[in-house]
Amino acid sequence: MTNATDMTHTYADLPGLMGLMTGDEKHGPAATSTLDVLWVLYDRVLRVSPEGMADPERDRFLLSKGHGPMAYYAVLAAKGFIPVEWLPGFGSYDSPLGHHPDRTLVPGAEIGSGSLGHGLPIAVGTALGLRAQGLDEPRVWALIGDAELDEGSNHEAIAFAGPAGLDRLHTVVVDNSSASYARPGGIAARFEAAGWSALTVDGRDHEALYAAFTAPHPGRPHVVVARVEPKSA
Repeated sequence: MTNATDMTHTYADLPGLMGLMTGDEKHGPAATSTLDVLWVLYDRVLRVSPEGMADPERDRFLLSKGHGPMAYYAVLAAKGFIPVEWLPGFGSYDSPLGHHPDRTLVPGAEIGSGSLGHGLPIAVGTALGLRAQGLDEPRVWALIGDAELDEGSNHEAIAFAGPAGLDRLHTVVVDNSSASYARPGGIAARFEAAGWSALTVDGRDHEALYAAFTAPHPGRPHVVVARVEPKSA
């Protein structure tokens, strides 16, 4: 669970923090769709802290849905990973906060992201690497969008992780009905067919999200499909 030095910010502060960032209104819905998932993860689930990003026992959070990262930056600021003072400079030429996160510039970011379809395969490799090192406690979390399931790389990752029994791997699919192709039986069924544990919840309900994120899934990777309002055309 996050243990930041500055814990004065609450969920109610997030709209104000997001409002400090302008210039990427096109991806506003992409950002706001992830807000509740990100908050519950960083506030109640992830074992990470600004001081512990070099700790090999930390949890790893990989934001694959990297376009429109304003909610991500707001949560990182609220939890003390980055200064709030960075937020108004979002997207400017000399700001570390780009329109896609850069792990070499943004404290707390595990990967650079934004090109869809990369985060879940990287998460699978991360889980395998931790297993190979004998690190059994760290959990790996990847946040993807439902439209990313149009990318074949994700289906290769899904198909591998289940039989491999990567039970430290967790994926959150934020479903705002933006995918081009429907999934027979729904998104959760696609993961279940590959041997994953799967739950579908209201992506705005914090208690439902927390219960789904912490549900036991021995021997299997776990996916939570977080349904939110459809993206406007």
